[in-house]
Amino acid sequence: MDVLRCMSTEIVNNDIWLHLLDYNLIRHLMAKPAEAEDKQPRLLSFKGTLRTMTAFQDALRWATPRIRDCQFQAMLKAIYEHRVGDRFGRLEPRANKRRPMAQKYLMQPRKLARKRLLGSG
Repeated sequence: MDVLRCMSTEIVNNDIWLHLLDYNLIRHLMAKPAEAEDKQPRLLSFKGTLRTMTAFQDALRWATPRIRDCQFQAMLKAIYEHRVGDRFGRLEPRANKRRPMAQKYLMQPRKLARKRLLGSG
């Protein structure tokens, strides 16, 4: 959610609420395997959970209801395997290291710009 490309306030609000819903659903999914193992959900990796969900999405989408439950349990088990390491005394600055490069906007058709570049080179 780095950049909101919406123009109207209503769409921006919808976009923000959608991101919050996604975040909370993922955190809820992380809580299930943590609760089963009597651990805290914050010990699981958010990024690892996203990657696991992406890996399982096609299998879950096309599975029959009987198989889907087994695959969902396997996904929860895989989510539990992505734990966050020991972060004792870890301090990191909350700042972006890289800055976006300033580039000019293309203000003419691409075909003309390509001709201009090839003609002057």
